[in-house]
Amino acid sequence: MRSYKELPLRVAEMGRVHRHELSGVLHGLFRVRAFSIDDAHIFCEPGQVEEEILGVIRLLERIYRTFGFEKWYVELSTRPEKFIGSEEIWDRSTEMLHSALRRAGIEYDVDEGGGAFYGPKIDFKVFDSIGRMWQCGTVQLDFSMPARFELEYTGSDGRLHTPVLIHRAILGSLERFFGILIEDTAGKFPLWLAPVQARVMTVTDASKEYALSVLARLEEAGLRAEADVRNEKIGYKIRRATVENVPYMLVVGENEQASGTAALRHRKLGDLGPKPLDEIVEGLSEEYAARSRTSFWSEDAPAGQNS
Repeated sequence: MRSYKELPLRVAEMGRVHRHELSGVLHGLFRVRAFSIDDAHIFCEPGQVEEEILGVIRLLERIYRTFGFEKWYVELSTRPEKFIGSEEIWDRSTEMLHSALRRAGIEYDVDEGGGAFYGPKIDFKVFDSIGRMWQCGTVQLDFSMPARFELEYTGSDGRLHTPVLIHRAILGSLERFFGILIEDTAGKFPLWLAPVQARVMTVTDASKEYALSVLARLEEAGLRAEADVRNEKIGYKIRRATVENVPYMLVVGENEQASGTAALRHRKLGDLGPKPLDEIVEGLSEEYAARSRTSFWSEDAPAGQNS
């Protein structure tokens, strides 16, 4: 038994979806035969529907902007020719979606007849680096399935009621979303997304131990770092890290070891000069925590982010 006091009940999972796509339409990470989806279902009372949809929209906008997307296309899809449930319920649920979008201040188009067979939906489509649209997020309102599965909760009046179900996904297909993201950034992920956030590299073997101590400082701060202490020219090491799109490079030699510093380089900004280790660790940690798309030391960094 469930009580109205437990609603809204939000249940999420990373689901696995399989589709028998024809070989001619398979397209890298964008269209695959098996993919993961950040699926979730929200069970709520009818009076909670609009606020829950607004919550999903706000979550979606925040996440898209965090990943660096500022523009997307929104479409509301209405009752198709084949559907379940009454027309009255469909009209009611469609108006709920219209109302939520208006309250959110979002411009959208209407796809007449494009809804799922069980309810209307809002789709969010992201533009890739060459302007193509890909559906990612979706919010689908469903009055019919809870009744078909005989789901019930005890309302504040002590009687049994059928909940409303909201289906939602934010990124949609994770493979597709990261395919869009990889192309959008050309593989140059911001610090918070980069697999290796910083690489410490030695000028000579004499600084190997110091380089490893610098690496330890970065790892203690929770940064994903590694050290290149090979007996190679420093120009080669810098070139290798740049080609591999490592956001930050910390070059250490005898001078840096003596002063407790590191010569800092940024993948895009180039040489940032020698800096104390404390400043480097603080700056990288702040940029990481802020999920910033600009360097801590960049002139374009948000106010208060750089020293």
